Amino acid sequence: MKKRKVTSTDIAEAAGVSQSTVSMILNKKYNVSFSKETVEKVERLAREMGYTAPGRKTKKGAKREKLLVVFCSNLTNPYYVMLLQGIESRAKEEGFALFVCNTQRDLHMEERYLKMMRELQPLGIIYTCNPSHCFMGRVEQLAQQMPVVIINNQNEKMNVDAVELDNSKLGRIMARHLLELGHRKVAYIAPPLTVRQKQRSKRVEGFLKEFEKEGIRDQVIIKAAAEELDLNVAHIDSEYKIGYDLTKELLEETREITAIVGLNDMIAFGILDALHEAKIKVPTDMSVMGCDNTLFARIHKLALTTIDHFVIYKGRDACDIIMKKIETHASHYSELEPVSTYHVEYEPKLIVRGTTSYPGSRKKKKQN
Repeated sequence: MKKRKVTSTDIAEAAGVSQSTVSMILNKKYNVSFSKETVEKVERLAREMGYTAPGRKTKKGAKREKLLVVFCSNLTNPYYVMLLQGIESRAKEEGFALFVCNTQRDLHMEERYLKMMRELQPLGIIYTCNPSHCFMGRVEQLAQQMPVVIINNQNEKMNVDAVELDNSKLGRIMARHLLELGHRKVAYIAPPLTVRQKQRSKRVEGFLKEFEKEGIRDQVIIKAAAEELDLNVAHIDSEYKIGYDLTKELLEETREITAIVGLNDMIAFGILDALHEAKIKVPTDMSVMGCDNTLFARIHKLALTTIDHFVIYKGRDACDIIMKKIETHASHYSELEPVSTYHVEYEPKLIVRGTTSYPGSRKKKKQN
């Protein structure tokens, strides 16, 4: 005799709750709130009783969409748009569609999207930054079920495929460029340097190490935005405003510095505008530097000196890794399926443009 299929009504009776409650919990309806105990009880009973969700009806012969999911922490910075451009161009070539999850650096949003993966059933996941620390275990579990690639920052120990970025090296290259030009008193402007955003601190630390080698670490002023800025949804101009506002503050505190560095290009644009308002000429009176080599760094009125770490290529590579994993899984030439972990890293390159030069006093000496 065929065993009767367990229904949501059976679980409701066993749990002592309504059928609609069971349905909403098992279907992950996040707009309704239930106690943690109720959710755990319903999910436990569903497992124990062998409940399987009813399959969705599809047209006969219909193919499942080839879907990749991309997690982004911020779409207000052109850096992430460039990553998406690289991912999408490669995905399109292979007939894949993208589902973009913009977490806005919000833990609840990130958790909500992660819970949706079971329902979406993508063929692969790309994180355009490191997952939040509290979700790293969950991301590693997902990596056991499907290809997961993180376009990440080094020093995060995760057993997943990665297109890596050594932020400390970026900071060192920025510092070395300014030191070679003769700058000694400089400022570094950054977003909040919180534990959750460790990669930012790595870039700053790399910068400071180069000045420390010269015995002048104390000549570097670090100005970081308040932590509250990361707790709010990012506005379209949030990073630009960090550069602009903190430069205004900096100029009120000192005029002795000869160079200001922005952690990324968007912050550097804010720095440039604040200096323009203060009638400080770039690079005659003040050198300015950014990082990421975004599109605007090339078309800005005064082309920005920056660091290129091949962002679009990283997006394509992340996609390529997923394609390779899918292909390996589909083609068997032995009884064992190979297990591989990919790590790709590009060597960053200094792009010298019009916003950096020798300090003003040194220029005058060279002219005399």
